[in-house]
Amino acid sequence: MTALTLSTAAAPGLRADAIVIGVAKGDKAPVVAPGAEAVDKAYDGRLAGVLETLGASGAEGEVTKLPAPPGFKAPLVVAVGLGAQPQKGAEYDAEALRKAAGVAARALAGTKKAAYALPVTDAAAVGAIAEGALLGAYSFDAYKENGKDPKGKNGKAPLAEVAVLGGKPRDKAHKAAVERAAAVAEELNRARDLVNTPPNDLNPESFAAVAQAAAKEHGIKVQVLDEKALAKGGYGGILGVGSGSASAPRLVKLSYTSSKAKKHLAFVGKGITYDSGGISLKPAGHNETMKCDMSGAAAVFAAVVAAARLGLEVNVTGWLALAENMPSGSATRPGDVLRMYSGKTVEVLNTDAEGRLVLADALWAASQEKPDAIVDVATLTGAMVLALGSRTFGVMANDDAFRSAIVDASAEVGEASWPMPLPEHLRKGMDSPTADIANMGERMGGGLVAGLFLREFVGEGITWAHLDIAGPAFNEGGPFGYTPKGGTGSAVRTLVRVAELTAAGDLG
Repeated sequence: MTALTLSTAAAPGLRADAIVIGVAKGDKAPVVAPGAEAVDKAYDGRLAGVLETLGASGAEGEVTKLPAPPGFKAPLVVAVGLGAQPQKGAEYDAEALRKAAGVAARALAGTKKAAYALPVTDAAAVGAIAEGALLGAYSFDAYKENGKDPKGKNGKAPLAEVAVLGGKPRDKAHKAAVERAAAVAEELNRARDLVNTPPNDLNPESFAAVAQAAAKEHGIKVQVLDEKALAKGGYGGILGVGSGSASAPRLVKLSYTSSKAKKHLAFVGKGITYDSGGISLKPAGHNETMKCDMSGAAAVFAAVVAAARLGLEVNVTGWLALAENMPSGSATRPGDVLRMYSGKTVEVLNTDAEGRLVLADALWAASQEKPDAIVDVATLTGAMVLALGSRTFGVMANDDAFRSAIVDASAEVGEASWPMPLPEHLRKGMDSPTADIANMGERMGGGLVAGLFLREFVGEGITWAHLDIAGPAFNEGGPFGYTPKGGTGSAVRTLVRVAELTAAGDLG
């Protein structure tokens, strides 16, 4: 993990491998952002012109490298685009700083130390820069030669240390912002690791073991239901999905409690460690990234651990519904009827609509504890990707105000989401002549149909939201901002923010 420090030192005298500055898009030319005054002065106030000559415009994601001026102990200046210059009197928003810090961290892979001279106006800016740098420096190298590639991404090791200039080491707010950034980023990166781990090494049992180890480390109570306990308890959804695999399913319960808590949140995550589609086998070309189908459970796991590390004054229970969906002689067939943990029966029309089955059991289990709210997270439907693309997740809920609060929280932390409805007329499509409900309904609006199915398994009177992260959970394109190729850790920061707001009594 990249180390973080705060420094009030001036850029010229700081020993580092690079000085990172911000450049924004002005009306007619690039503009050097606050924080880089000492660098600009060393260029006799002509740094913006030099950058423009080198082709810089200040656009988001842009990186321009140039030799440091005489007298600087760092040999390199890295100018990173911040996007449009704020209007007069306004400040750079946190997400612009987060993205710029992440871009710089990726550009400086192979570097030991970078000094970030980006705009710092308050503790929030310090935290955004720190978080962006830690997320941008992420690299998954566990399966490179000798178990760890010493050179990391693009043949270079991740950036080793970031000094945030303008951050005050003795300022309580600044220190707290860095500590929060480190806790959230470290757990989010752990979620990315889980998503990126190949399915021959990550199955329900090994995922549960990772959760148990983390729980022990951070004082979280953990309970793991194996296949025998699931059968005894009547968890027909989880068992039905996992019945075709040699790797037995698990339901993991993680409980973080605070003596000062006034509210209780339950987070429920879909944890299909590999999704072949089961008997309703996925077509060629749709299987290669299905190790990511446990991203929801990874997000919930990371969020609970982050809440514990931050000592939030709210009780948070995480439910990880873990199974591997495989075709075999023992697999659930289209046409089978499963009796769920709630007692309802489900006719399985499509075994590739399995995520809702494991979530249904976990949602009902979470409901039995009567939490103040439940949020489930899942890579649930391709329909949501068609609707919102690859960078935005959908939010459905049984309470409009709660749905709006979730969307606002996601925007605050820099995760794109969009409120989605639960149209009542789509419920009829899941009527079954054989069982209480079918696991499929109308094809059009399939993401909304899935949300309506899940709502059936939320306890009466409990506020609930569903996050379909099928689009942003796994980045199949190139890296951007602080987001790497592969597992992204989508929804972790939203869940943590929801927990923080709930603890403060400010949600909704």
